Amino acid sequence: MRTVNRIATLLLAVALLVGGVLVAVGALLAALGRAGPLVHRWYATVTATRWQDAPVRAVAASLTLLGVVVLVAELRRWRPTRLRLAGDDGWHLHRRSVERRLAWTVRSVPSIRRARVRLRRRGDAWRHRVTATGDPAARADVEFALRRELDRLAAPCHGRIEVRLVPARRAT
Repeated sequence: MRTVNRIATLLLAVALLVGGVLVAVGALLAALGRAGPLVHRWYATVTATRWQDAPVRAVAASLTLLGVVVLVAELRRWRPTRLRLAGDDGWHLHRRSVERRLAWTVRSVPSIRRARVRLRRRGDAWRHRVTATGDPAARADVEFALRRELDRLAAPCHGRIEVRLVPARRAT
């Protein structure tokens, strides 16, 4: 999301800069007693344009749609790229690397073959969701291995860990 914000900020800054330069040039030309060519063309176009014209409605609809898309993108909760550690010392870990490390930890448990870990953040707490292929009786071992690894990482692990173990399909 940071990239989208930076691109939108850059486009807005360029539009404001171009508009400011055009206004400054028009004001300078007006101060010198000369007519600015852009001002007359814009004035003629704006006064001759009606709301019933198709291009006006198309531009208005597209700008409204663009505004709604930007608003929804800003209000949507995105997955964090960095997760803050337990203390207030400013340290953090990258979410994807922690997910990979925890998935590797789950796969190291006997009878677990494949594992996928997803992390979410609610305030300062992390929420863990584990989906693995293996023996459903190994749930306690998976939780124990995850809690031990989270303690090694100094991660805030206060709540429960959601573990979903799917039995492996057998070939017939």
